[in-house]
Formats: sequence, structure tokens, C-alpha cells
Amino acid sequence: MSVTELKPRVGDSEKITINLGVVDLGQIDLLVQEGFYANRTDLIRTAIRNQLTVHSDVVRQTIIRKSFVLGLQTYSRRELEDRQRAGERLQIQVVGLASIAPDVTPELAAAVIDSVTVLGAFHASSAVKAALAGRIH
Repeated sequence: MSVTELKPRVGDSEKITINLGVVDLGQIDLLVQEGFYANRTDLIRTAIRNQLTVHSDVVRQTIIRKSFVLGLQTYSRRELEDRQRAGERLQIQVVGLASIAPDVTPELAAAVIDSVTVLGAFHASSAVKAALAGRIH
């Protein structure tokens, strides 16, 4: 089984909040002031990417072992309707972004989707999320 990594488009990001000690924050500000990074966010993104690179083999092996999709995965109404006609059920397992099209009804989603496991972000209408509430892990 191969792993396909999809590159996110600009704007395909999620905001996170972290708490740092004042000493760590001061050191970050010092590196920014000295020109090593453009701003705090630049340093934090760089640090996170470096750690992901360090652990990339573990991430890749786990994705393969657990049959996750890596990157951006969109589920259209047509795809879900096709699966429903074929009598197929869907287990969504994504590391990245899983998105259910806005025109998917809660009834269709509930009829086709058995489970949703997303490490990252899950975008769907509030009605679809409510219909799948017991199936989202």
C-alpha cells in the first residue's frame, strides 16, 4: 500500500492556540528580533515542521498500518450517492482535512458513513455533523 501526500492549498489551515512560558516566549522574541525568523508564527511553524520531519517514518508507517488517507479528502454528494446505490458503507480515516460537500444531506451522510476518524480537521455542515455525532471519533 502506498501513501499519497496531498499538498494543502493556501488558506487550508487551522488556527491553534498554545501556551508558552514567559522565558520560552522571550527567547522566541529574541530570535525574531535578531532576524532569524520573520515572526513568532514563523518560528513555531518551522519547529513543528522540523519535528514532523524527525518523526516522518513513524507517521508514515502508522498511516499505512491504520489505512489512513494523508492530506485533503473531499466527499461529494455524488460519491456518497454512488456508494449508497452500491450498498457500500464508508469509514472515513484521514490525517489532514476531511471535508463533506455542503450539498450532502444529513440523511445521506447517516446512511453511508459508518465512522469518521480525522486527525486534523473535519469540515461538514452542522446538520451533517449532528447526524454523525455518535460516529465521529
